[in-house]
Amino acid sequence: MTDGALLKVSSLEEFFRDALHGAAEKQRLALDDHTEHYVVNVLTSFARADAFFEQTPTGPRLKPLATMLSDAVGARTLAERQHALQRLGDVSLFVAGFFAHGFARKLVDVDYHIAMGGRAYGSLADSARAAPRGRTIAGVFHELALKFRELVDALNEIADAARPPCHDDLMRLYEIWIKTGSQRAAGRLRELGLEPSASARVRWSH
Repeated sequence: MTDGALLKVSSLEEFFRDALHGAAEKQRLALDDHTEHYVVNVLTSFARADAFFEQTPTGPRLKPLATMLSDAVGARTLAERQHALQRLGDVSLFVAGFFAHGFARKLVDVDYHIAMGGRAYGSLADSARAAPRGRTIAGVFHELALKFRELVDALNEIADAARPPCHDDLMRLYEIWIKTGSQRAAGRLRELGLEPSASARVRWSH
């Protein structure tokens, strides 16, 4: 926790379910039960390093998102393509949600992960609709694509609850708002006494 104390939980899945539900309510983000369950499963799974990283001869590694996309494009079968896209979407969501502050002064920022993850889930939704009995999972992927940025905000809320405050937070929040239009970042800036300017985002987009 932010005060340095450890929080003991009996079930990691239950912890993430409660945390996501609370963060979504705070961000006024409505999620279908199936979508919420999917996200909780992703968080619970990726809490284990062996599920998040891929094993290579040189040790655990995380592929760049561009490589994951290349894997999906070059997949030999539909099943392989869907698996690669799902991995791309899941990793993008987890990284953007829990490590947004770690992108400061990096060439690849959180907006890149939001764009890549949202498109991956959108492609999965289109693919799943054509499959027999694929309507439910297609709906999940469609909602993930549609609300990807808002979901990242909710996960940022969970991550910040366990991260000690930093004096660089104000500038980083402003960068995140400029690049993504995050309503959570805008709200936090206002709480800290800074009013985001819409014209700044227009200039950035150009």
